[in-house]
Amino acid sequence: MLGVYVTVPVACFRKGMAREYLETEPLPPPATCYGFLLSFVGETDRRRHVGARVAPVLLNKPPTSVVLRTVWRVKKMPLGSPGNTRPDYQQLLTDVKLVVWLDSSAESGTEPTLEARVRAAFTHPSSVNRFGGLSLGESTHLVDEVSLLEGKKADSISGQVGRAFLLAPKGRLSLPVWVDHVGSAGTRYATGSLEEMTLPTPPSADRLPIIHHSP
Repeated sequence: MLGVYVTVPVACFRKGMAREYLETEPLPPPATCYGFLLSFVGETDRRRHVGARVAPVLLNKPPTSVVLRTVWRVKKMPLGSPGNTRPDYQQLLTDVKLVVWLDSSAESGTEPTLEARVRAAFTHPSSVNRFGGLSLGESTHLVDEVSLLEGKKADSISGQVGRAFLLAPKGRLSLPVWVDHVGSAGTRYATGSLEEMTLPTPPSADRLPIIHHSP
């Protein structure tokens, strides 16, 4: 299992059903963390590492603010038509600090695993071929710091208590592990709960949400 330390100055982990008022989840869903890791290693095929287990751990309590922004909704063609934009309120989180746990023991794809590729990206960053800014959530919510949770970085947060999204059959929170970007029929969720855990000790692998999609 691998831990990745991430900070994001401004972020919104939009709730899937939010429409008129764009609410944010308290921490990034597993699907968002998975997409971030794929981008980090330069992988464009999001089915490549299905079966990976991913869990976010929020280290702080980011302040929440609300902004008024322009949102696109396609009502008529062409896409740039004036009627396709409207102002909506959106929640934003500031100064997000978290750890993303990654376990590749159940991956069904070909080697190397996502866990191995993330480690290699830290060890040999010049070997990564990727494009665009590294973000967590929306493309404009750029990552400020990303580090392997080992050595001095692990020591720096040792003893700190974070809130992790872990699988729980009777949990009160459902977060997506796979998002259908065309409709919503293919979106898959994991049921879990936010549980306190002391870092840098990792959780049990079988409690990490698993990335999977519809057949």
